[in-house]
Amino acid sequence: MDSYSESEAFHGFRPARRPMLATLMIASALSPLAINIFIPSMASIARDLAANEATVGLGLSLYLVATAFIQLLAGPLSDRYGRRPVIVGGMVLFMVGTLFCLFADGIGLFLAGRVIQAASATGIVLSRAIVRDVYDRERAAAMIGYVTMGLAVAPMIGPMIGGFVDTAFGWRAVFWLLAGAGVLTIGFILADLSETNTAIGTPMRTQFKSYGALFGAGAFWTYALVSALTSAVFFSFLGGAPFVAVNVLHMTPADYGLWFALCAVGYMGGNFASAQLSTRLGIKTLMVSGTGLALFAPVLASIFHLAGLFSPATLFAPMLIVGFGNGLALPPATAGGVSVVPHAAGAAAGVLGALQIGLGALASFLAAVLATGSAGATGLLMLMVGFGLAALLTALSAKRVRKAA
Repeated sequence: MDSYSESEAFHGFRPARRPMLATLMIASALSPLAINIFIPSMASIARDLAANEATVGLGLSLYLVATAFIQLLAGPLSDRYGRRPVIVGGMVLFMVGTLFCLFADGIGLFLAGRVIQAASATGIVLSRAIVRDVYDRERAAAMIGYVTMGLAVAPMIGPMIGGFVDTAFGWRAVFWLLAGAGVLTIGFILADLSETNTAIGTPMRTQFKSYGALFGAGAFWTYALVSALTSAVFFSFLGGAPFVAVNVLHMTPADYGLWFALCAVGYMGGNFASAQLSTRLGIKTLMVSGTGLALFAPVLASIFHLAGLFSPATLFAPMLIVGFGNGLALPPATAGGVSVVPHAAGAAAGVLGALQIGLGALASFLAAVLATGSAGATGLLMLMVGFGLAALLTALSAKRVRKAA
């Protein structure tokens, strides 16, 4: 049965036109693209704005904090006012923040622009909620798998594009490129996205009460923790691997960028597999399989390390498996999470995203501390193993759902 079922027809709801997958992929990719496309330009920005690099680095951390907040707020707002106006509003704010960065003559205005740019996170949250609006539970897992491919492509190509554009045209050209991407995203949304929320109008205070329903639902926490813990394996690697690559393996930044692409390729492969297999295998099977792979990969890398076979290949090749495991587990976990309390799908998507990014930020910080300390690569890999084991145990505890409308 499709998501717009007989019960919805009885209540007078008219099925919304399903948006093109390309529209949702672009909307969900803009925020992760903006997260890291400017990283190669940090030194240039520091010189131009007469700021130290650590301060410029706040452009990343503040963006992540704001993104977590936006994901909590966007869901209830979209449940109250509709998906379309909230996602459009977020993209317009992104354009405002981009202009702040473009014309910044000091670090304060630049950082303010980065915080405002984080409003593009509405695309991440609401693209998932929109999928759940127009597809049933099992099919939603498949479609989220396709949509979130944008989340893998953007981080993979962002630093490469940013570095090239900065070298050729300067750091402000990077933000002109982001402005162009923002215009393209808004154009796709306005032309293709109709309203998909059939329950618009509930007061905000009622929508925020939905958090109580979510927090009291054990099934929601199972899905949310699978999503966050599996992502934490990746974020741990993201936070610690650059230090291991430079200090232990003596790799150049260019070498690191090329090897890191394996993780993104694995993630896209996992997304595709999840989309193909979700209706056949079900949500729990995919979550257990994905978290199992996310655990197996750092265990394998640890074995290589302990055996004295530590090299770029033995560090990064297992990360292909981590990426695949993330791509396999995250779409069904997200689809399950936003289906536990159907009338609060937007709020659920926001909590899922905020928890995922929040734990990811913590994992990245811990990994950096371990990788730069006496624990080195061993500490990094053990942290990844710990998160992977926790993710697998959580996935195994999930109840198997036969079918949900």
